[in-house]
Amino acid sequence: MPFAPDVFRHCPGLEGRIQDPETSRFRDMEARIAELDAQIRVDGGDPDWRIPDDMREATRHALLDGRGGEDLWVFGYGSLIWDPAIHAAEFRRARLAGFRRAFCLHLEGGRGSPDAPGLMAALDADPGHACEGVAMRLPAAIADEETRIMWMREMIAGTYHPAIVPLETPQGPVEAIAFLADARHERYVGDLSQRERASRIAVAEGRLGTNREYLENLLDSLHALGIDDPEMTELLRMVREAAGEAPVA
Repeated sequence: MPFAPDVFRHCPGLEGRIQDPETSRFRDMEARIAELDAQIRVDGGDPDWRIPDDMREATRHALLDGRGGEDLWVFGYGSLIWDPAIHAAEFRRARLAGFRRAFCLHLEGGRGSPDAPGLMAALDADPGHACEGVAMRLPAAIADEETRIMWMREMIAGTYHPAIVPLETPQGPVEAIAFLADARHERYVGDLSQRERASRIAVAEGRLGTNREYLENLLDSLHALGIDDPEMTELLRMVREAAGEAPVA
């Protein structure tokens, strides 16, 4: 069902802009994973393309097993902002120190392909920076099921490291689940220049659409929150340049 209006009392700019969780393609992840497994077999791809279900669940329990019976917060910095696929009861603008939002994970599925790989956004450790996004509160009564669904989406390939991080919000500090880039993973490409990132994003496309569309959705969502991210704005300018488009006045 759609979000109740008071869910957006702290972030009115998001009201009407967020995908209803029940109609999100990321809600029924069991079916989605089964489809992807079948397609991988047909294509002759790597059968070990994702981490096993029990290993994925083990990472969730390792992080959350001491937090049963309490509301949980989730930090959204990318597509979780506009398409969270979880039933949050409250949204707040939030800031995480020590990390930057970066397209730093190699992507051959979703919004990329083996022939034209894209990049996935992640939280990349950087002591001199901070990342602004949204904090979403999951009521205790549904937190276990909602995080189970979210883990299937975010931890499908093991490119993220799930952690509890301290967030600053205008309504006070909270601790939240965040999915951080795993710099040890083979898909981590944090050393790419912004121009190299732009060149990839400009042409990458997969089953979920274009990599550029993701970046545009991200900036639209940040603007709705009143967040200015100069690095992402400049990245989109460079993507347009790489695509041969005239500068936007």
